[in-house]
Amino acid sequence: MFDFLSITENTDRYNFHSHTQFCDGKATMDAFAAAAVEGGFGHYGFSPHSPIPIPSPCNMSLDDVDEYVKEVDRLRKLYDGRIRLYAAMEIDYLGPKWGPAHPYFDTLPLDYRIGSVHFIPAQDGTLVDIDGHFDSFKRKMSEYFHEDIRYVVETFYRQTREMIKGGRFDLIGHFDKISHNASHYCSGIEDTGWYRALVDEVMDMIIDAGVAVELNTKAWEGHRRMFPSPRYLSRLIKAGVTIVVNSDAHHPSLIDASRRQGFDFLHRSMQ
Repeated sequence: MFDFLSITENTDRYNFHSHTQFCDGKATMDAFAAAAVEGGFGHYGFSPHSPIPIPSPCNMSLDDVDEYVKEVDRLRKLYDGRIRLYAAMEIDYLGPKWGPAHPYFDTLPLDYRIGSVHFIPAQDGTLVDIDGHFDSFKRKMSEYFHEDIRYVVETFYRQTREMIKGGRFDLIGHFDKISHNASHYCSGIEDTGWYRALVDEVMDMIIDAGVAVELNTKAWEGHRRMFPSPRYLSRLIKAGVTIVVNSDAHHPSLIDASRRQGFDFLHRSMQ
């Protein structure tokens, strides 16, 4: 298990979640590394969306993995002594046959693995990306899910529980991200008893598994949301869970985006 705590308890100049030219990022790894050095970061992790066995415009190609690993090594040498750079992946959990625990990832020299859920199976088994903009989500609710928001939410958290049970990752990414689109689709859904019970069950499993949790700040600027919701931080902190504040940057200018607000929520939750 990667030791995030030894870093986070000593500095806030880190970011362990970013996407570059190898997936859906908007700039090269070199540009991100240069921005991190200029911004005074001491630790920076590259985490492209992992290869997956289904078509996806956001995920890296299996053919690019070797080049990605070589580029991390090159940049480590280039920036040696100025910043510590890490090779990672944000690995999509698709079900029992693909996720962070798949043996393929044991063959890669990754410093850590982020486990995340972006896809869920529709009622007919089709894997559907439920991440992204609400207009797309709303269309998919009609096209794939028969307008059944409870099915979507319950399936998202079931996938998350199964991913945690499978293990083999160090950091869980935006574990309640479905809340954003689900709450636009059905206002107040996060305050229902059944929804809260689903989140509580996931947090129980996170605590038992001992994995770190990211506080993802990417959506704060545009939507005033963080993932997980700050309402859950106090419980996680009291249970001794390591919280890592990440910007999920897709552009070098955003490597520190809203992280200060994230730390403010984190510190208030510790009181």
